[in-house]
Amino acid sequence: MPWGSMAELNYRKMRVGFQGEPGAFSESAAVQLLGDEIRTVPRATFDATFAAIEEEAADALLVPVENTLAGSVVRVYDLLLGSPLEMCGETILAIRHQLMGMPGARFEDLRAVASHPMALAQCERFFAANPKLKRVPAEDTAGSVREMMERGDKQHGAIAGRRAAGHYGAVILKENIEDDAENFTRFVLLLPPEEAARFRGPDARKVSLAMRLAHKPGALLASLEPFAKHGVNLLKIESRPIHGRPWEYQFFLDLEAEEPQALEEALKEIREATSELRVLGKYAAARR
Repeated sequence: MPWGSMAELNYRKMRVGFQGEPGAFSESAAVQLLGDEIRTVPRATFDATFAAIEEEAADALLVPVENTLAGSVVRVYDLLLGSPLEMCGETILAIRHQLMGMPGARFEDLRAVASHPMALAQCERFFAANPKLKRVPAEDTAGSVREMMERGDKQHGAIAGRRAAGHYGAVILKENIEDDAENFTRFVLLLPPEEAARFRGPDARKVSLAMRLAHKPGALLASLEPFAKHGVNLLKIESRPIHGRPWEYQFFLDLEAEEPQALEEALKEIREATSELRVLGKYAAARR
């Protein structure tokens, strides 16, 4: 663990909320970041996940923010803007899709395969090579495995991550059937501000921002120039419409600064070119 204060704060045993059912990719990411001693707390939706700390059902949240194939997770960013929680850690999970069946099932006997629509779409070549298999959309990858096991029909399979097979007792019939091996999802750890500050370590050099531009010519250029001026590496910039304000946009940025003072100087100048600037969090950058 890279955070020296984790033993003091007992983060290894904290309750971590995530969206999905037990065995989901988000649960795997939480364990990858924090270890297998944590208690994971499944929630049905992202909205329910973000409410988990206030409801005292969880101590922290682990949510996806970006996939290399599908892009940003829009609902998570919308919820972040309305939440006091801060990003304080991240992890990158390789998304590997496994075809599962009931114990005793054979691949040759399968007639239908269920999973989340995105997972089904990411296995297009597999389905093209096996046209007899009917695709069945489901709410959740891990949930499709649970439903398969409850159905008890050996002609029905499911696609999910390896963790789901172990959790529900399913059998993996085909491994790594995804089209693209470069399929990764980035997850961030969210904590209340005080706890987030205690969680961060000296290697927390990555920063996520949300900003709204001032209504004047050259505002976007003026908001970006300070990064180059102070040697701050801009990793990502993306715009999102502002709800209730047609044709106005919120910008989300990820950046990395070796020198904290350089970052502070850049942010000071950027505030003059924006109508609103919020630091969503600081954290150590994950490495694949």
